[in-house]
This record gives sequence, C-alpha cells and structure tokens, in this order.
Amino acid sequence: MNSSRLQPGEPGENYIHEIISMKIYRHIEEFTPLGNAVVTSGMFDGVHLGHRKIIARLLDICRSCEGESVVLTFWPHPRMVVSDDSSDLRLLSTLSEKAALFEALGVQHLLVLPFTRAFSELSSDEFIRTVLVDGIGTRKLVIGYDHRFGRNREGSFEFLRAHCGAYGFQVEEIASEDVDNLAISSSRIRTALLSGGIEEANHLLGYEYALSGTVVKGDQIGRTLGFPTANLLVEESYKLIPLDGIYAIRAEHAGLTYKGMLSIGMRPTVDGKHRTIEANLFDFDKEIYGEHLTIRFCKYLRPEEKLKDLEELKRYIEQDKINTLRFFAGQGN
Repeated sequence: MNSSRLQPGEPGENYIHEIISMKIYRHIEEFTPLGNAVVTSGMFDGVHLGHRKIIARLLDICRSCEGESVVLTFWPHPRMVVSDDSSDLRLLSTLSEKAALFEALGVQHLLVLPFTRAFSELSSDEFIRTVLVDGIGTRKLVIGYDHRFGRNREGSFEFLRAHCGAYGFQVEEIASEDVDNLAISSSRIRTALLSGGIEEANHLLGYEYALSGTVVKGDQIGRTLGFPTANLLVEESYKLIPLDGIYAIRAEHAGLTYKGMLSIGMRPTVDGKHRTIEANLFDFDKEIYGEHLTIRFCKYLRPEEKLKDLEELKRYIEQDKINTLRFFAGQGN
C-alpha cells in the first residue's frame, strides 16, 4: 500500500513515530486538566491532509516541550443543531472514523464536546476560560488560520494573541499559505466524491475513502448471475455516499482484506425501487448477514446503466471484474 495513504489504525510514516492508545472523553467533566496540554480544535471532517498538517505541528510541539497532545472537536455537527434544515448535510467521516484516524496519527487525547444550542451561545471568552483553560489546562494552542471560537465565531486568532497572556497559554496559527498551498478542503473532497473523482478524493484525504455498515439481505439477483453481493446498510444518514456507479474496492471483514467491485444506485435493469450499495468480493464465499463490513473506494469504473436484460447485465459485470483486476494489477497489488 502506498505509504502516503493512511488507513484508520495504520500510521502514515510522515506523521507519526509510534501508535499509542488514545483516550477519548465525551464531556469536559470527564477530562482532568493536564500539566502541559498542547491543544488544537476544529471539526476536522475527513481528517484530510490539510488537517494533518495542523496535527503534525501539534505533535512536533509536544515532542519539543514534552507536552501531551489534545484534539478538541464537537458532536453533533453544528449545522445539525443551529440550522433549520441540515437534511442536505453530508460528512466525510463519522465520529468513530475520525477517532480512529486521530489515534493512528498519534494523538493522545480526543475530547468530543456535545454541541448544543446553549453551547453555541458561549462567548469566546467563556469558551476559552471554561474549556481551554479550566477544563483542559492548555499551555499551547495550535489553530488553523480561519478557525474561530465562541458565539458567532467571534474569537479570532487576533483575539487570542491579544489575550493569551491573561489566559496563560501560547497560541500559534498555521499560516494561510501553508494550508492553501495544499489546495485541500473538505468541500473539494466532497465534490470529487460526488462526481466520481475517487482517486482525486483519496489523494486529498491521504487514504482511501471508506463506508462502513452492516450486511443486510437483498433480493439475491447477483447470486443468480454468479456474482453474489453483500448489501451494505450505512446507518449514519449524514455520511456521504459517492456518486452512483461501479467501483473497484477493497473490503475489510473480520480482520482480512479482499479486492472486489461495488455498485451504488437504483438498479434500473431490475426496476429497483431504492438506492442500494452492493459489493461483490473476490475469492469470498461466506454468509455474513448481520456482520460489519468496511468498503474502501479505489477507482470509479463506469456509471450505472439500464440494460436490456439480465444476460447483458451479466456481461457488463464480467467486464467490470476484468477492469477491476486490471486496475489492481496496475497498482502492483
């Protein structure tokens, strides 16, 4: 596997020197203030390469001052709380996926604060004093250039820099050019995934985009064609599902990884009534209904099409498998 692509639980060689056991806290009351906390804060959707530049700096500072790293994030997403309509919200990572990525990078403490309407009304001063100072014991704070704290995003870097002496910590901002030069944003990754640009999205993320869920029973048409599928139920309605179509994938089940292909869509050839996610795993013949499966997207092969009958569908699927195997052969795996 390309070492520049980080999978949850697998370190990227440019970002971490060891795997540690990360502690996770769901309320500020669970967190005991640290003596030398080095903190960063944000939503970090996808924990992409731009985010990892911030985490890398966080860890560098920790090593230089023998501090402990703390990532502060929020759940649910603020739009789910303060917006009148968040039905179109689509996120790159679930909270558990985000936690796995942070742990793989080497973060020691992950504090997930419940985001409520009352919390959104905290002023920047209240937030900094109650959470960063009294709750965490922050000694150094690292933030992205556009990150803001408190009600109406009033707590800017300039505010922090002017008042950090009174708060008792130092603050460092990741310069805009350091992030912008990477040309990475969560919105750009979402756009790529929704337009079939899987390889671009994976490059910007630094790992292969994933969906996880439970395998549920389908109508078993794939089995009659010689290509049995595992139908994936993704329970998190906010999780972004890539563009409908056929993909080359890797699938993880029970600690093992399999190559395969995936169909997302309405199955127009068989008059499907709802959108499905169906994976055909190569060299795999187990019944895994009710079990957990993770899909990693590798390449977009073609759009979903309405074909004239099942025989033509079978021919298309056979060619999809050939194209998938060619893709992996070209990748050297």
